[in-house]
Amino acid sequence: MPENATEVTAAGIARLAGVGRAAVSNWRRRYADFPQPVGGTGTSPSFALAEVEQWLRDQGKLAEVPLRERVWQAVAGHPAGAGRALIHVGCALLLVRDRPTAWLELAAAPDERMAALLPQAMEHVLTARLGPAADGVHRAGAPEPTGVHAAGAQAPGDDHTAGAQEPGDDHAAGSPDSARVHTASAPQPARVHTPTAQDLLPSVPLLRAAAELAAGIGAGQAFEFLLGRQLDANPRQYTLTPPQLAELMVDLAEPPKDADRAAREQPVRSVLDPAAGTGALLRAVGGPAALYAQEADPALAALTALRLALAAEGPGRAAEGPRRAAEGPRRPADGAHRAAPGPTVRTGDTLRADAFPELAADTVLCHPPFNERNWGHDELAYDPRWEYGLPARTESELAWVQHVLARLRDGGTAVLLMPPAAASRRSGRRIRAGLLRRGALRAVIALPAGAAPPYGIPLHLWILCKPEPGVRPAADLLLADTSDLSGPAPDASAGPGRPPGGKAAGGKTPGGGRERFDWPAVRSAVLDAWRDRADVEGVSRVVPVIELLDDDVDLAPARHLPRPASGGGASGLGEVRERLTETLRLTTGLVPPAASPAEPAHRPLTTVGELARAGALFLHSGTAVPGSTAAPVLTEHDVLTGAAPTALPPTGEEAPGGAAADDPVLLEPGDVVVPVLGGGTAARVVDAATAGAALGRNLQLLRPDPAAVDPWFLAGFLRGTANHRQASSYASTAARLDARRLQLPRMPLAEQQRYGERFSELAAFEDALRTAGRLGGQLVQGMYDGLTDGTVTPG
Repeated sequence: MPENATEVTAAGIARLAGVGRAAVSNWRRRYADFPQPVGGTGTSPSFALAEVEQWLRDQGKLAEVPLRERVWQAVAGHPAGAGRALIHVGCALLLVRDRPTAWLELAAAPDERMAALLPQAMEHVLTARLGPAADGVHRAGAPEPTGVHAAGAQAPGDDHTAGAQEPGDDHAAGSPDSARVHTASAPQPARVHTPTAQDLLPSVPLLRAAAELAAGIGAGQAFEFLLGRQLDANPRQYTLTPPQLAELMVDLAEPPKDADRAAREQPVRSVLDPAAGTGALLRAVGGPAALYAQEADPALAALTALRLALAAEGPGRAAEGPRRAAEGPRRPADGAHRAAPGPTVRTGDTLRADAFPELAADTVLCHPPFNERNWGHDELAYDPRWEYGLPARTESELAWVQHVLARLRDGGTAVLLMPPAAASRRSGRRIRAGLLRRGALRAVIALPAGAAPPYGIPLHLWILCKPEPGVRPAADLLLADTSDLSGPAPDASAGPGRPPGGKAAGGKTPGGGRERFDWPAVRSAVLDAWRDRADVEGVSRVVPVIELLDDDVDLAPARHLPRPASGGGASGLGEVRERLTETLRLTTGLVPPAASPAEPAHRPLTTVGELARAGALFLHSGTAVPGSTAAPVLTEHDVLTGAAPTALPPTGEEAPGGAAADDPVLLEPGDVVVPVLGGGTAARVVDAATAGAALGRNLQLLRPDPAAVDPWFLAGFLRGTANHRQASSYASTAARLDARRLQLPRMPLAEQQRYGERFSELAAFEDALRTAGRLGGQLVQGMYDGLTDGTVTPG
């Protein structure tokens, strides 16, 4: 094998062939000629991509490697590392987009000649797109920002060697303390480092393939795909901001739709992200804007600069960003194309070495690092940014809040993603009180758990506005809590015999987590609360500042927004009681007749596996997750609880195991679905209401031939306890069902249908019991809530 040949993991092989990872493991066991590992570890081996492709073609499992997969594998296996490869690709894609004719001339040359000519061409587009700063920025004698760190583009995680400070880069003019504390690690103002011919020579085949990919989907989208794969492959190396959250933060920072037209349509507004990370927040900004970013990691800063430059408007074309694309190209009145101002990205520690000390931005968006102890508490003790008090060593987030306010123009708006502890820690109460008294903090909004990493806690959004001199501070604070809007759950209003949908009693979401996250509902609730600033029971409340200035200054929305009583309060308990009474009446009519004892039957048996081999039914395994496809997804939780399929908007997420998320197994009426994990007995017959949903992961679908097997007969016998036990294998922590080993008695179709009718009646009775249990629990909790809060009297 050639040295430094591209390698691919089992997950990559699964993507290439469009199968799950288990299939790749099976191939390795079954086929002696499967390529041997060439790297990796014993638990995560890697294989030569060329050998894998050839083997897949020989086996008829691969006609042609998709171009995007080929490009990604070349990035992942680049001898200089994926981070350096992405920088090379980004520079090349800028050239492809901004100077397509020059690229075609270069691409026609041999590899060595092309590598020798590329640096000069790349230098031209990098200077044009990332060189000078945008005009119109509020400054006071500071040097013009000129882009990103030039001391080499290391792979993410490489150590950063700080350069010398530029003259005039002090935090505040005439402040010797600021000059002293900022000199040690001054920001680096130069552009993305232009790769040399020697650096580019191994990348030439990759660059040609990336240009081919860009011809099909656009340069910006090609880079987004590759960068997204890199982020997904190394989730612990990066602090990610989901795109839906980024767009929500941008919308919160922009004027409402009914605001003054002149205020909303300024020709160019300035937007700063002082903790840019991967640039997700700035990429979500729509319309003409001068973008400023600072990032401590030089290589990540370079990737961010390239990402923003490729998402911005190129010569003669509209922006490729997710929001700018819908707006179309912006053309001046004279008809000439003028490129939007290029992004200005600096490298350096923001709190210790502010790269934009004189910038007064219209908007600041920030997802700061959480729980940092080494943020500069000692050396920044006398920094003029701490207008509201020196943050404690444990309050790094409040240091970011004050830095953000220092970089806003008077009246400018900032939106920060914050950990919930920042709203209530006693060490920060003095600063929170100062923010309230000055009117700088305008809203604290609690998001559901799962909105962003860390996914296990409900993060907060803080909306700040820099006080304007001579303007009276705001006398109230908006507190909103959307933690109950994390996703759909079973609805207590569902009637007997049909799958429920909606929310459970008390508004809780069973399961929760990212898979059941309903972004449209959260987005709508947050924007309505911010724009209306009205009291909505259980969702938002406008609280007078004077009520919050107590000993704790606790700004956690949950403390000031008690949950609404179960059942919709006292007024809704009557309706819940009526529904429960009707459900109990129907349930009584569905009680099965008395069982007739009989001797154990000794019937000839067959297995699901034998029926599958005979063509009497077909087996399918589920891989879809909610949000990975436009269709609703029937999940394991839905089968166990009788809930309706989970419907979430597509997010582009791939199904586990590398299976294609856009090619799910769709349910048909009469299908039987069984969970394969957990050891319980459950089976669901798909009806017309559930048909069309995608089959979720950890589910097995049995599709019987109606001329040979009755679906209710099949589902009923699959639920037998003894049947499940003999078909399950047990590990140390879980049981796994092998559906092929499940047994059925051999019966004529007419006899199957007799059993099927009884099994269908039992399923309707079970649904009625579930509904009655939910309604009963809702009524009981609602009565407790009403009696304790005084909205219901005891007699």
